[in-house]
Amino acid sequence: MWTEYSSAVAEATLLPGFESRIAEIGGVRTRYFVGGEGPPLVVVHGLGGAAVNFTLLGPLLARRRRVLIPDLPGHGLSQPLTRAEGLTEYAEHIGAVAELERMFPAPLLGYSMGGVIALRLAVTRPDHVTALALVAAAGIVSATRRAQIWLAVTAALRPAQIMTRFRGTFARRPRLRWLPFGLWGAVDPPALRPEGVLGFLEGPSQHTDVGSAGRALLRDDPRVDLDRVGCPVLLVWGARDRLVPLVDGFEYARRLRAPIRTLPAAGHLLIGEQPHECAAILLQFLDGIGEVDELPLDVELVRQLGGERADA
Repeated sequence: MWTEYSSAVAEATLLPGFESRIAEIGGVRTRYFVGGEGPPLVVVHGLGGAAVNFTLLGPLLARRRRVLIPDLPGHGLSQPLTRAEGLTEYAEHIGAVAELERMFPAPLLGYSMGGVIALRLAVTRPDHVTALALVAAAGIVSATRRAQIWLAVTAALRPAQIMTRFRGTFARRPRLRWLPFGLWGAVDPPALRPEGVLGFLEGPSQHTDVGSAGRALLRDDPRVDLDRVGCPVLLVWGARDRLVPLVDGFEYARRLRAPIRTLPAAGHLLIGEQPHECAAILLQFLDGIGEVDELPLDVELVRQLGGERADA
């Protein structure tokens, strides 16, 4: 049942226009949201997050797309996986949710750790994934020793569990938002909209097993499989991202031979800091999938073909 917060912003206002659904998938009770009309789009949130992280961006995308946003196993109201050796198991679970809702083939939007999960699905199910939009995707910095220490400390202290108790206060009092978001997430925390604040802080109050996903992320290095991604890819990054630095975005772009778009005044929480800008970039990319002028051309090959025609 939805509950109201002291900030007078109800959880029911999160993801407006979406329908919350519960299904047992592979023996795992899974919560997901579906909303909008149009071509399908599957959205995957990050580590420690939940579907309602997209409370601002999701409805913008749903104006032109039918959008599916699941809670990852162990996150939000989804039960944990019984076993997960890596992020492939999480990717297959997302694939099963999409199949249940008959969303495939479809592009995937992966945010933070969700970007690595989306990459995994693109590699294991190339016929189902038509494009990838990777937003502040994790996976590269996650392999560093610093990231390992950070994930171990956050798993032990569980600061998000503490902050979520005061989510109504943070939504109501802009200056206090520096506490949950200032050091790592947002460039200007007081500028976040109240419902966006609740969307980011709601998930930790419901999580049952974030640690398994964190350990799976540490074991998963997406770089080894990037050359197997055959669909169109776009990268979107906050230029002032402290959690997953822009240099990671450039490495992804180089290895995937994909364009990267940056938002200069955004950090890691760009989906809530600048949702309209994100939506414009993402929808332009999604609308252009399959257009002939997007196909890469080998200039030397074109010249050779032109020469052969001239000799004929």
